[in-house]
Amino acid sequence: MSIRIDESLGVHARALELRTLRSELLAANLANEDTPGFQARDIDFAGEMQRLDEDAAGPRASASLDTPLKYRVPSQPSQDGNTVELSTEQAEFSKNAMDFQTSLSFLSMKFRGLKQAIEGR
Repeated sequence: MSIRIDESLGVHARALELRTLRSELLAANLANEDTPGFQARDIDFAGEMQRLDEDAAGPRASASLDTPLKYRVPSQPSQDGNTVELSTEQAEFSKNAMDFQTSLSFLSMKFRGLKQAIEGR
């Protein structure tokens, strides 16, 4: 009996891929806090997970390809056109990091279970 790795790992492998992409976007937002005219970007994580889940029937869906970026609307726009709000970006980055760690923990448990199944324990 063969083990289908993609099916065995569930959504966590795709979630990690998407969370990595989101971390890069949020880090770029933080790095450009003082750049005039910079537009803060993010992704709709829940929407993208749903889209990846629907596309999973076909070839391996990838979080980095064709992921639409959304521009963040600031609560207090700056005069230079920059839409990065430091507190918002830091909070989103921290939340994303915790969610990444949670998915990584679930994935680690899945791998341990697969290893035990292969070893016959």
